[in-house]
Amino acid sequence: MKAPNPLLRGRFFAALAIAAVAALVSIVEVSTRLQAQTASDAPPELRALWVLRTSLTSPGSIAALVRTAKEQGFNTLLVQVRGRGDAYYASTIEPRAADLARQPATFDPLSTLLADAHSAGIRVHAWMVVNLVSSAVELPVSPEHLITRHPEWLMVPRPIAQELAHTDPTNPGYAGRIARWTRGQLESVEGLYTSPAEPAAVTYVQAVVADLARRYDVDGVHLDYARFPNPQFDYSRFAIAEFRADLRPRLSASTRAELDKAEVDDLFAYPDRFPAEWTAFRRARMTALVAGVRQALRAVRPSAILSAAVGPDAQEASDDRLQDWRGWLSAGLVDAVAPMAYTQEAARFADQIAAARTAAGPRAVWAGIGSYRLSPAQTIENIQVTRRLGTAGFVLFSYDSLIGPKPPAPDYLATVSRGAFSVNSTTPQLTTPK
Repeated sequence: MKAPNPLLRGRFFAALAIAAVAALVSIVEVSTRLQAQTASDAPPELRALWVLRTSLTSPGSIAALVRTAKEQGFNTLLVQVRGRGDAYYASTIEPRAADLARQPATFDPLSTLLADAHSAGIRVHAWMVVNLVSSAVELPVSPEHLITRHPEWLMVPRPIAQELAHTDPTNPGYAGRIARWTRGQLESVEGLYTSPAEPAAVTYVQAVVADLARRYDVDGVHLDYARFPNPQFDYSRFAIAEFRADLRPRLSASTRAELDKAEVDDLFAYPDRFPAEWTAFRRARMTALVAGVRQALRAVRPSAILSAAVGPDAQEASDDRLQDWRGWLSAGLVDAVAPMAYTQEAARFADQIAAARTAAGPRAVWAGIGSYRLSPAQTIENIQVTRRLGTAGFVLFSYDSLIGPKPPAPDYLATVSRGAFSVNSTTPQLTTPK
């Protein structure tokens, strides 16, 4: 056999090498194009600020808010327009906030903010405090406030429930007694809550949300305090009556007779006999409230995003606050959750957001960062963690604390912007599920 020509063999392998390199370049180019296409198709990162109602009390403060958000690269504002059962907008249902008393009646904070923010390319979500409706230190004075009109909707803690079971809720002493008890528990109970166990109170919340969403071009509604203060609530006689009516059809005649007899002297006869069912009942009523809000919002503004601020640990939120946000996400009742991971420990923050990301499945997680108790460097680190974990974005708490007279650090938002935002984000697009 004739030996192969070395020159021809060299040319062959050279051609083969060139072809391989060309193929590799082609693969890299295709991969790069696909990555670029995927990046362009992905929803832009949500960069949001929680904004307290105190920043909505004048046209000047609203203009400063929008200007700061725009300059520092934030694209979304979650603005507290329902604070404590009052309105920082022109509500047809709830009283105008007392903080707006110095402004002319024509001043509408939400309308002003929407005009300014949308002109700047910034989205606005109406942050609505759901069940927490009053401070315990100072009760509302407006005769239109729901505490005045419907004190029977208030949650009652177990320690004073037997006492209040014999008090007419229209008596001013009824709400006053709840307030006095709560003032001794302010480290764990933020104020007076309305109960999701009361159907009329749930219908009222739905009406408030629908009224706002119908008349204002909000990009979303953000629920807060959609929860119980703790497992000691709600032991009002009205909530227990709802539980009793829900449970009785599933009990034998002898059990009903036994419990009815015991209930004459013991308000807690039914919940204490069936503690697991009592817990499940209250949790289900809280979920039903969220479901009702979802339905009301969809009916009047189907494009709006429904989100909720939630406890960072899903199991703890469900057990201690009766807030089953995993169930809300699974059932499609909310489009996004913002776990309030306000820890100062970097590792714990990462663990909480990772767990929330897993629990949320395909739904969006907006990492809630407690910047008010962090340095700018810590906030930047947390933002980078949320990106590595694949969240849809983050929300800083809060704009007001970071630009106020005593911020954690000078020029806080500017420092975070320089350290975490390489370029300003465009407006995020988050599609509501069908």
